[in-house]
Amino acid sequence: MKILFVEDDKIIASGLCYSLKQEGYPVTHCLDVESAKNMLNEISFDMAILDLSLPDGSGYDICQIIKAKADIPVIFLTAIDDEVNVVMGLDMGADDYIAKPFRIRELLARIKSVLRRYDKTESAKTLIEFSGLKIDTAKAKVYKGEQEIPLTSLEYRLLLIFANHQGQVLSRHQLLDGLWDVAGDFVNDNTLTVYIKRLREKIEDNSQNPTIIKTVRGLGYKGGD
Repeated sequence: MKILFVEDDKIIASGLCYSLKQEGYPVTHCLDVESAKNMLNEISFDMAILDLSLPDGSGYDICQIIKAKADIPVIFLTAIDDEVNVVMGLDMGADDYIAKPFRIRELLARIKSVLRRYDKTESAKTLIEFSGLKIDTAKAKVYKGEQEIPLTSLEYRLLLIFANHQGQVLSRHQLLDGLWDVAGDFVNDNTLTVYIKRLREKIEDNSQNPTIIKTVRGLGYKGGD
């Protein structure tokens, strides 16, 4: 489980590298885009954690290279926490997005959540049917009819929460708990709105009038009937 970690702040990098190694994750740290490119040519990584702002480019540049080479999870680190950057990162294939400052427990939970999305070790095929969708949990794939719907790790996890609680009203706090595996107050509440919007755009016939994931005013959201 080799992690490429690209961060130009040496103080942040030192602490994070230490914590990841303590958790048993081998880490290769790079300070900029150019050194990250060189490492990607030499080593096959299993995950990448990328700072957004780098001295010679952007974490987006590295993400594009990674996704063109292999299907591995990517998490962005950034001091910018706004919807535009969240959506841009997801559109480029990122699996998660975390704003600085963050707690190491939060990042570790995100890493474990993303890795479950890519876990290929499950042998038994489990199929969940949910409001006209089919969710293959063994392969972490979602189908509408015969067409596969490509979802990011967090979109998939959010959909799975609704599918496992069909017909139940779930509060925003419950959804945040399920997404991050840590207390919901670690997560910007606006981020949940972004993910629900993105998920609806992919699975609903009309995202402006959703029937799969419905808003229950004053309470939260309900998936299915």
